[in-house]
Amino acid sequence: MFRMKTFNVAILPVALLLGLAQPVLAQLTRINVGYSAISGDAMPAWVAKDAGIFERNGLDAQLVFFTGGTTAVMALVSADTPIAQIAGPAVVNSVLAGSDSVLIAGGVTSLNYYLLSRPEIKTPEQLRGGSVAISRFGSASDFIARYALSKVGLTPGKDVTIVQIGSTTARVDATLTGRVQATVVNPPASIIAQKRGMNVLADLPKLGLVYQHTTAATTRKYIREHPDIVRRYVKAQVEAVHRIYTDKDASLRALARYIGRNVERDVLEKTWENMQSEAVLPKKQYPSLEGIKTILASETKGKAAKPEDFVDSSFIRELDKSGYIDSLYKKR
Repeated sequence: MFRMKTFNVAILPVALLLGLAQPVLAQLTRINVGYSAISGDAMPAWVAKDAGIFERNGLDAQLVFFTGGTTAVMALVSADTPIAQIAGPAVVNSVLAGSDSVLIAGGVTSLNYYLLSRPEIKTPEQLRGGSVAISRFGSASDFIARYALSKVGLTPGKDVTIVQIGSTTARVDATLTGRVQATVVNPPASIIAQKRGMNVLADLPKLGLVYQHTTAATTRKYIREHPDIVRRYVKAQVEAVHRIYTDKDASLRALARYIGRNVERDVLEKTWENMQSEAVLPKKQYPSLEGIKTILASETKGKAAKPEDFVDSSFIRELDKSGYIDSLYKKR
């Protein structure tokens, strides 16, 4: 009898562990999450994945890389990747074309880019008659290139040709090999490119333009059908932003994992430091209505639209009003 009781007591914790394990596993919802640039702007998704923040919010997030915002938004609309870290102009153009894409978190809300030229081109005037590489027409890099060129006294399409090349890496390589004379990129590519001899012709962060850049987006249909998943994703993004601000080591690990472990540490550190600004990465992660206005000024092409048409801030507002976001930054 004693042995039987001992046996029952021995198996009880095992049975409890097995019983408890099942619900935990069942709570993880598998979801594809797109991102469209190998840059510091994708850090919220990278850190959320690498640091286990998605999992703690019940999400088994599979990160999927797209070579441009236009491609990423197509996958978003088709629901292949129902949530994506994507450039603001791609979402705006998609909505103007009739989709139900919508911004749910602010991500990066400034033009964290540089117009960089080949080593022998040291002034904007020397770029006249040349070409500038972007990812795709209608993308953030397209807008940024045209804006930067206009700010240095050159007319896009007249003084300088805009050329579709693709990913950030492809654009830098195309510039260094002479296929084009310049490109627009952000950290860490901009840091690496300058180490390889490329010159800064325009420093976009210093121009002070408010701009809704890389953002978390989904579709209104997906919100209607899966509001809890969207809520958990937005919470994970807010927690990842907090981690970026407060945990340098975790941020550098995520950068090394997704950018490449052979990238020099000082490049990773400068990329992380570049994100330590509310103007670049807001802690409360509201999409920037002013930033969307900037996009609309060049993208509407006569169509009536207002910034609120492209945003669902309800999930961020819910977290903010609850005091949850403030509480993260009060912790020591």
